[in-house]
Amino acid sequence: MPIFTYREAIRHALAEELTRDPNVVVMGEEVAQFNGAYKVTEGLLEKFGPQRIVDTPISEAGFIGMGLGASMLGVRPVMELMFWSFYSVAFDQILNNAANVRYMSGGQINCPIVIRGPANGGTNVGATHSHTTENVLAHHPGVKVVVPSTPADAKGLLKSAIRDNDPVMFLENTMLYGLEGEVPEGEHLVPLGLADVKREGTDLTIVTYGRCVHHSLAAASILEKEHGISVEIVDLRSIRPLDIDTVLASVAKTNRVLIVEEQKPFASVGSQLAYMIQREAFDELDGPIHRLCTVDAPAIYSPPVETEQLPNPRRVLEAALRAVAGSE
Repeated sequence: MPIFTYREAIRHALAEELTRDPNVVVMGEEVAQFNGAYKVTEGLLEKFGPQRIVDTPISEAGFIGMGLGASMLGVRPVMELMFWSFYSVAFDQILNNAANVRYMSGGQINCPIVIRGPANGGTNVGATHSHTTENVLAHHPGVKVVVPSTPADAKGLLKSAIRDNDPVMFLENTMLYGLEGEVPEGEHLVPLGLADVKREGTDLTIVTYGRCVHHSLAAASILEKEHGISVEIVDLRSIRPLDIDTVLASVAKTNRVLIVEEQKPFASVGSQLAYMIQREAFDELDGPIHRLCTVDAPAIYSPPVETEQLPNPRRVLEAALRAVAGSE
């Protein structure tokens, strides 16, 4: 199986879907002549031409609105946001219109649009460019929200997202673009709404997604080697639809839970997840549900301080030890 970076895996998914379906187009700021702000779309303009790979003005409200209208007329646009932090400029287009088109039309109009780009901290670009928006997006019925953690998942989930008839919000992480991993060639599809157990364990379940999967894997290795604690790691992959069955099966196996996410703690994805676990698996729990989030403050510009503000392997390790001990 070939080795690709996370960035290359996304590029392969785009190229394969552009080849497969002439209705797929890629649009966004600098996606064509500049090869993408993060070089994800490198080489696509030369291969597919300017009618399929389209540079747009620096206006999220404008080009997301254009993509929404195109999707209602049979095009399958893949829109790149340079930062998901800028989704608020197009809030009406994404969450008032795209999310509700099918419902408001009585099922007569689909909106097969994918909006993709990075949504993360850790790059020291300050509070206005470091938002994690998955909780706000997932709050709105009608959209699907996907956060891949590996190159293979990035390719398989993006191909599924492009083929989906509902709007899909595809949240990447700039810190993962250079991550390498095995990626199946050809028709590799990962269903939306299916979690993946990235590591088997018996003593503690860590439920996580995105870059925090890798922090959790690093901490789990140390926990096993130095503390004899066996950790199971469930990668959600999709926030909405949410695969709660895989989570509950793991909880029933380990009886202890730690939720790890890059979100701020108040009204986060983990808040909803904790509620669902205690409601559906309360009798399976041998201790309280624990959470590890980003420290509740605007993203800190200082590199060493932001590293401590976000989840990292050491913070996950310490939180896991508290969860196993049943302490706060």
